[in-house]
Amino acid sequence: MNQLRPATVVLADDHAIVREGFAALCAAQGMRVLGQCSDGPAALEMVQTLQPDFAILDLHMPGMDGTEVVRQLRTRGCPAKLIILSISREENTVRRALRAGADAYLLKDGPARHLQDAVTFVCEGGVYVSPLLRGAGLFTEPQERPTGNPLASLSPRELEVFHQLVNGLRAKDIARLLDISPKTVDTYRASLFRKLNVHDLVGLVKFAIDRGLTTT
Repeated sequence: MNQLRPATVVLADDHAIVREGFAALCAAQGMRVLGQCSDGPAALEMVQTLQPDFAILDLHMPGMDGTEVVRQLRTRGCPAKLIILSISREENTVRRALRAGADAYLLKDGPARHLQDAVTFVCEGGVYVSPLLRGAGLFTEPQERPTGNPLASLSPRELEVFHQLVNGLRAKDIARLLDISPKTVDTYRASLFRKLNVHDLVGLVKFAIDRGLTTT
Protein backbone atom coordinates (compact mmCIF):
# COMPACT_ATOMS: atom_id res chain seq x y z
CA MET A 1 0.00 0.00 0.00
CA ASN A 2 0.99 3.60 -0.53
CA GLN A 3 2.63 4.73 2.70
CA LEU A 4 1.70 8.39 2.04
CA ARG A 5 -2.04 7.82 2.52
CA PRO A 6 -4.21 5.59 4.69
CA ALA A 7 -5.37 2.32 3.22
CA THR A 8 -8.93 2.48 1.94
CA VAL A 9 -11.69 -0.06 2.49
CA VAL A 10 -15.25 -0.94 1.45
CA LEU A 11 -17.46 -2.83 3.90
CA ALA A 12 -20.33 -5.11 2.87
CA ASP A 13 -22.56 -6.86 5.41
CA ASP A 14 -26.33 -7.09 5.67
CA HIS A 15 -26.22 -6.28 9.39
CA ALA A 16 -25.67 -2.57 10.06
CA ILE A 17 -24.29 -3.20 13.53
CA VAL A 18 -21.57 -5.44 12.07
CA ARG A 19 -20.68 -2.88 9.38
CA GLU A 20 -20.49 -0.07 11.92
CA GLY A 21 -18.37 -2.19 14.23
CA PHE A 22 -15.89 -3.00 11.49
CA ALA A 23 -15.91 0.61 10.29
CA ALA A 24 -14.87 1.71 13.79
CA LEU A 25 -12.25 -1.04 13.93
CA CYS A 26 -10.82 -0.06 10.53
CA ALA A 27 -10.71 3.61 11.55
CA ALA A 28 -8.89 2.69 14.76
CA GLN A 29 -6.30 0.89 12.65
CA GLY A 30 -5.74 3.92 10.42
CA MET A 31 -7.84 2.83 7.46
CA ARG A 32 -10.33 5.07 5.63
CA VAL A 33 -13.77 3.64 4.92
CA LEU A 34 -14.87 4.69 1.43
CA GLY A 35 -18.31 3.10 1.53
CA GLN A 36 -20.65 0.59 3.11
CA CYS A 37 -23.42 -1.56 1.65
CA SER A 38 -25.71 -4.42 2.62
CA ASP A 39 -25.95 -6.78 -0.37
CA GLY A 40 -23.80 -8.58 -2.90
CA PRO A 41 -24.66 -6.67 -6.10
CA ALA A 42 -24.09 -3.35 -4.33
CA ALA A 43 -20.75 -4.62 -3.03
CA LEU A 44 -19.68 -5.65 -6.53
CA GLU A 45 -20.54 -2.23 -7.93
CA MET A 46 -19.08 -0.29 -5.01
CA VAL A 47 -15.70 -2.05 -5.10
CA GLN A 48 -15.40 -1.53 -8.86
CA THR A 49 -16.44 2.12 -8.64
CA LEU A 50 -14.49 3.21 -5.56
CA GLN A 51 -11.43 0.97 -6.15
CA PRO A 52 -10.45 0.52 -2.49
CA ASP A 53 -7.27 -1.13 -1.33
CA PHE A 54 -9.36 -3.63 0.65
CA ALA A 55 -12.92 -4.95 0.66
CA ILE A 56 -14.37 -6.77 3.65
CA LEU A 57 -17.26 -8.91 2.41
CA ASP A 58 -19.76 -10.87 4.44
CA LEU A 59 -20.07 -14.44 3.19
CA HIS A 60 -23.88 -14.48 3.34
CA MET A 61 -25.50 -11.43 1.76
CA PRO A 62 -28.77 -10.87 -0.13
CA GLY A 63 -28.56 -11.02 -3.90
CA MET A 64 -25.07 -12.52 -4.17
CA ASP A 65 -22.88 -14.17 -1.56
CA GLY A 66 -19.39 -12.98 -0.73
CA THR A 67 -17.66 -15.82 -2.56
CA GLU A 68 -19.47 -14.96 -5.80
CA VAL A 69 -18.62 -11.27 -5.35
CA VAL A 70 -14.96 -12.26 -4.99
CA ARG A 71 -15.12 -14.52 -8.06
CA GLN A 72 -16.65 -11.82 -10.23
CA LEU A 73 -14.22 -9.16 -9.04
CA ARG A 74 -11.25 -11.42 -9.81
CA THR A 75 -12.67 -12.27 -13.22
CA ARG A 76 -12.82 -8.54 -13.94
CA GLY A 77 -9.21 -8.03 -12.83
CA CYS A 78 -9.92 -6.28 -9.54
CA PRO A 79 -6.60 -5.69 -7.71
CA ALA A 80 -8.12 -5.01 -4.27
CA LYS A 81 -7.34 -7.29 -1.36
CA LEU A 82 -10.57 -9.18 -0.67
CA ILE A 83 -11.38 -10.38 2.84
CA ILE A 84 -14.29 -12.73 3.51
CA LEU A 85 -16.05 -12.34 6.85
CA SER A 86 -18.17 -15.22 8.15
CA ILE A 87 -19.39 -17.28 11.07
CA SER A 88 -18.89 -20.50 9.08
CA ARG A 89 -16.05 -22.84 10.00
CA GLU A 90 -16.97 -25.39 7.31
CA GLU A 91 -13.80 -26.49 5.49
CA ASN A 92 -15.41 -26.57 2.05
CA THR A 93 -16.81 -23.09 2.55
CA VAL A 94 -13.38 -21.72 3.40
CA ARG A 95 -11.78 -23.54 0.46
CA ARG A 96 -14.39 -22.19 -1.98
CA ALA A 97 -13.75 -18.64 -0.82
CA LEU A 98 -9.97 -18.99 -1.21
CA ARG A 99 -10.25 -20.69 -4.59
CA ALA A 100 -12.55 -17.90 -5.79
CA GLY A 101 -9.72 -15.47 -5.09
CA ALA A 102 -10.19 -14.26 -1.51
CA ASP A 103 -7.00 -13.06 0.17
CA ALA A 104 -8.25 -13.72 3.69
CA TYR A 105 -11.01 -15.53 5.59
CA LEU A 106 -11.93 -14.06 8.97
CA LEU A 107 -14.37 -15.35 11.57
CA LYS A 108 -16.83 -12.89 13.04
CA ASP A 109 -16.27 -14.31 16.51
CA GLY A 110 -12.50 -13.81 16.29
CA PRO A 111 -10.62 -11.08 18.18
CA ALA A 112 -10.14 -7.63 16.67
CA ARG A 113 -6.41 -8.16 16.23
CA HIS A 114 -7.08 -10.77 13.53
CA LEU A 115 -8.17 -8.01 11.15
CA GLN A 116 -4.87 -6.18 11.55
CA ASP A 117 -2.99 -9.47 11.19
CA ALA A 118 -4.90 -10.22 7.99
CA VAL A 119 -4.24 -6.78 6.52
CA THR A 120 -0.52 -7.04 7.25
CA PHE A 121 -0.24 -10.58 5.93
CA VAL A 122 -2.07 -10.06 2.64
CA CYS A 123 -0.13 -6.87 1.95
CA GLU A 124 2.99 -9.03 2.00
CA GLY A 125 1.47 -11.34 -0.61
CA GLY A 126 0.16 -14.03 1.71
CA VAL A 127 -3.23 -15.66 2.16
CA TYR A 128 -4.61 -15.29 5.68
CA VAL A 129 -6.98 -17.74 7.36
CA SER A 130 -8.24 -17.13 10.88
CA PRO A 131 -6.00 -18.90 13.41
CA LEU A 132 -9.23 -20.24 14.93
CA LEU A 133 -9.42 -22.52 11.88
CA ARG A 134 -5.90 -23.91 12.20
CA GLY A 135 -5.82 -27.66 12.37
CA ALA A 136 -8.96 -27.95 10.24
CA GLY A 137 -7.00 -29.54 7.39
CA LEU A 138 -7.65 -26.72 4.97
CA PHE A 139 -4.29 -26.95 3.27
CA THR A 140 -3.61 -30.68 3.43
CA GLU A 141 -5.19 -31.50 0.08
CA PRO A 142 -2.14 -30.59 -2.07
CA GLN A 143 0.14 -32.72 0.11
CA GLU A 144 -2.20 -35.68 -0.27
CA ARG A 145 -2.03 -35.38 -4.07
CA PRO A 146 1.56 -34.45 -4.91
CA THR A 147 1.29 -35.76 -8.45
CA GLY A 148 -1.59 -33.44 -9.34
CA ASN A 149 -1.41 -30.58 -11.82
CA PRO A 150 0.44 -27.70 -10.09
CA LEU A 151 -1.43 -25.19 -12.27
CA ALA A 152 -4.84 -26.44 -11.19
CA SER A 153 -5.05 -23.80 -8.46
CA LEU A 154 -4.67 -20.93 -10.95
CA SER A 155 -7.60 -18.95 -12.28
CA PRO A 156 -7.94 -18.62 -16.09
CA ARG A 157 -6.52 -15.09 -16.01
CA GLU A 158 -3.65 -16.11 -13.72
CA LEU A 159 -2.85 -18.89 -16.16
CA GLU A 160 -2.73 -16.38 -19.03
CA VAL A 161 -0.36 -14.14 -17.08
CA PHE A 162 1.76 -17.16 -16.12
CA HIS A 163 2.31 -18.19 -19.75
CA GLN A 164 3.14 -14.64 -20.85
CA LEU A 165 5.63 -14.13 -18.01
CA VAL A 166 7.52 -17.38 -18.55
CA ASN A 167 7.74 -16.65 -22.27
CA GLY A 168 9.50 -13.36 -21.68
CA LEU A 169 6.86 -10.64 -21.86
CA ARG A 170 7.20 -7.62 -19.59
CA ALA A 171 4.40 -6.53 -17.28
CA LYS A 172 3.49 -3.51 -19.42
CA ASP A 173 3.32 -5.69 -22.54
CA ILE A 174 1.11 -8.24 -20.77
CA ALA A 175 -1.13 -5.43 -19.56
CA ARG A 176 -1.56 -4.17 -23.12
CA LEU A 177 -2.14 -7.67 -24.49
CA LEU A 178 -4.78 -8.59 -21.91
CA ASP A 179 -6.29 -5.09 -21.70
CA ILE A 180 -5.62 -4.72 -17.98
CA SER A 181 -3.48 -2.32 -15.97
CA PRO A 182 0.19 -2.99 -15.12
CA LYS A 183 -0.82 -2.86 -11.45
CA THR A 184 -3.26 -5.70 -12.05
CA VAL A 185 -0.52 -7.71 -13.77
CA ASP A 186 1.64 -7.19 -10.65
CA THR A 187 -1.24 -8.47 -8.52
CA TYR A 188 -1.58 -11.61 -10.62
CA ARG A 189 2.20 -12.13 -10.58
CA ALA A 190 2.27 -11.96 -6.76
CA SER A 191 -0.60 -14.44 -6.63
CA LEU A 192 1.29 -16.79 -8.97
CA PHE A 193 4.40 -16.66 -6.82
CA ARG A 194 2.31 -17.48 -3.74
CA LYS A 195 0.30 -20.31 -5.27
CA LEU A 196 3.26 -21.96 -7.02
CA ASN A 197 5.62 -21.42 -4.07
CA VAL A 198 8.25 -19.47 -5.99
CA HIS A 199 9.91 -16.25 -4.87
CA ASP A 200 10.75 -14.36 -8.06
CA LEU A 201 10.50 -14.40 -11.85
CA VAL A 202 13.61 -16.56 -12.18
CA GLY A 203 11.97 -19.16 -9.95
CA LEU A 204 8.79 -18.97 -12.01
CA VAL A 205 10.67 -19.55 -15.25
CA LYS A 206 12.59 -22.47 -13.72
CA PHE A 207 9.28 -23.91 -12.51
CA ALA A 208 7.94 -23.76 -16.08
CA ILE A 209 11.09 -25.17 -17.71
CA ASP A 210 11.26 -28.10 -15.28
CA ARG A 211 7.72 -29.04 -16.27
CA GLY A 212 8.00 -28.36 -20.01
CA LEU A 213 5.55 -25.48 -19.84
CA THR A 214 7.43 -22.92 -21.94
CA THR A 215 7.04 -22.41 -25.68
CA THR A 216 10.58 -21.11 -26.27
